[in-house]
Amino acid sequence: MVTGGAGFIGYHLCRRHLLNGDEVVCVDNLSSGRRENVEELKQFPGFSFIEADVIDLPKVPVDRIYNLACPASPPYYQKDPIHTAMTCVLGAKNVLDLADECGAVVLQASTSEVYGEPLIHPQMESYRGNVNPHGIRSCYDEGKRMAETLFFDYNRMHGTKIKVVRIFNTYGPYMDRNDGRVVSNFINQAIRDLPITLYGDGGQTRSFCYVSDTVEAIVRMMESEEDFLGPVNIGNPAEITVRRLAEMVKERTGSASELCFCELPQDDPTRRRPDITLAKEKLDWAPAVPIEKGLDETVAYFQRIRE
Repeated sequence: MVTGGAGFIGYHLCRRHLLNGDEVVCVDNLSSGRRENVEELKQFPGFSFIEADVIDLPKVPVDRIYNLACPASPPYYQKDPIHTAMTCVLGAKNVLDLADECGAVVLQASTSEVYGEPLIHPQMESYRGNVNPHGIRSCYDEGKRMAETLFFDYNRMHGTKIKVVRIFNTYGPYMDRNDGRVVSNFINQAIRDLPITLYGDGGQTRSFCYVSDTVEAIVRMMESEEDFLGPVNIGNPAEITVRRLAEMVKERTGSASELCFCELPQDDPTRRRPDITLAKEKLDWAPAVPIEKGLDETVAYFQRIRE
């Protein structure tokens, strides 16, 4: 089962398992997931789709559960922050209860946002974060932190078989063009020769991981040794500024777009880079796709769907 399976990473994760010949149940309420992704996955005989909210999770017998259900971009998760928080917390409880009933392994897709505005750099899993508990991003940041708490408490109290990954910025084909994330924003603005919107001076940094690398790490974590629970950082330690990303997108699209600088949003992290020492050691994983190649693939996808 992949909750949030109609979303960006969820689609790629479903497809990965379907190509392996696995049976996959995708659960998604399509609030930010895309019906087009579901239609593409229906070509596989092992795929089934349930349109439902993880807050009201259907009981389906499964042996692996990936919990990706939650809007992951600020415009989506800030649209209904109460529902976002409940998706994180009640959704986590529901997948944990289902895992207990089925004897399944359940993986929580947590996020680099649990680190907030980090006071150490790069961020390692032992760092407890610097998160605003009542800001406009708190529904997501604190919701994901609480989900992690539930996962480890279920493991301690019930012996639930859990895995927790913390996903850093992921990009690639099948991103929603309107999700408000920086890569999709920049590419869509550039291919239309619209001003490319940067916040602050564009000097804030991010570390972008191509989606195939992220999915590979998630699958390896699911199949890792039983006593390795996580959390484990999944991301690309190659750090670049947002302004440099905009310039790279312009280069690849031949765009005439100008860079437009706007006020920095509240609680927007100024630096973000994962320490992936643990992923290398426990999962034998490191990202393989350089950002130049990943951007080429992503730009080609957005140009194709525009035509």
